[in-house]
Amino acid sequence: MKELDLLKKDWKKNADSFIQVSENEIYKMIHKKSSSVVKWIFIVSIIELGLGLVLGLILSFTKYDEKNVELIKHLDVYEYYIIATAIFYAVVLYFIFKFYTMYRKISVDDNTKKLISTILKTRKVVKQYIAFNLSFFAFFFIVFGGYLFYEGYLEGASKNGVANPEMPLNIALISFIVLIFATAFFTFAFWLVYKLIYGILLKRLQNNYMELKKIDL
Repeated sequence: MKELDLLKKDWKKNADSFIQVSENEIYKMIHKKSSSVVKWIFIVSIIELGLGLVLGLILSFTKYDEKNVELIKHLDVYEYYIIATAIFYAVVLYFIFKFYTMYRKISVDDNTKKLISTILKTRKVVKQYIAFNLSFFAFFFIVFGGYLFYEGYLEGASKNGVANPEMPLNIALISFIVLIFATAFFTFAFWLVYKLIYGILLKRLQNNYMELKKIDL
């Protein structure tokens, strides 16, 4: 009986060791995958910023951009346009920096709880980044688009000989409704793109989080 008890104890000890080794291996695998996902979030955000800058640079050499700039300057909103653009890029750079710090942090996390915490924070920051981009686009599109259309209408009426022109209420309402629908359409289109790109990465982080929760139980 004593030998049997010793055998049981030895088997239990080996079983516990096997479980521990398995959990460590799983943790290492999840840690590696999570680090890779966050790195790709960082890379994608840089690519996104780079594409925006390149597109802006290309457009700056076109007559279309020259006409837009002239119109914005003519309407005395060029300073606001520059300020809004500067704020946008400053916030985007801030988020890119956050993604980089998250990547650095997740690379050195040495236990399950820290890794879980970093994954949750990363998912939160990514969602904030997407929300900011979509909100800024919608706000910018409505405010500047509406103002440019309004001023353009008044200027066109003045050129046609209308003294003290004002936009009729029905045209203003129709224009506002069209602007809202256009904003909603383009915002939704951008959301689908973000959902496709960042959604896949966030889904992988979510799966890693669920696996880590099982280990941490």
